[in-house]
Amino acid sequence: MTNPVVQCRHLAKQFTDGGLDTHVLSDVNLTVNKGERLAIVGSSGSGKSTLLHLLGGLDEPSSGGVEIHGQDINNLSVNALSKLRNQSLGFVYQFHHLLPEFTALENVAIPLIIGGIDPKMAQQQAEDLLSKVGLSHRLIHKPSELSGGERQRAALARALINKPDCLLADEPTGNLDHRTAQAIFDLILELNQSLGTALVIVTHDTQLAAQMDRILTLKDGILDD
Repeated sequence: MTNPVVQCRHLAKQFTDGGLDTHVLSDVNLTVNKGERLAIVGSSGSGKSTLLHLLGGLDEPSSGGVEIHGQDINNLSVNALSKLRNQSLGFVYQFHHLLPEFTALENVAIPLIIGGIDPKMAQQQAEDLLSKVGLSHRLIHKPSELSGGERQRAALARALINKPDCLLADEPTGNLDHRTAQAIFDLILELNQSLGTALVIVTHDTQLAAQMDRILTLKDGILDD
């Protein structure tokens, strides 16, 4: 029996600029089940990032819908959607988006504190996860004091601190050299197995995509197996 975490049906997105309509996504249907590992590949400008933003509720579709655990996110209030995202989804981007004024420990603890967990407990959980990603010696360092690989590991820890049901990753290794990229990817796969987190990863790297359960190609706004 399948256990869908994220689903979209007949999803479409178009942008209008100066009276000109640009169709980015057309009739996309996708189901992501618990623990599944899925890669989405396609050329630049094919709509991969747009699809990820729609799946994560960071943007609204022109038509169609997205469900997280069976809830239509387009019918939720802003607060309800934020809460559902915080509990169910993790996000990793090509650029780490860590808050520059906070330490690695504080950056990773923030989602827990937003979710209402006691700050001391949140910091302890953040410390444990940073240790898992090999950053126990970098807890009090700010992003500017970390290497590119360390910043991405801290961003990954922040995305996984709430033990999300699904991790949405947009070119998570695109800024890294091949060796560091593979190390980060191995870490993502390891955490996928230990936490049961589903993975949806947008990548240009065919070697990384080949390590996933399914590879889908997005071309001219249409998603194909």
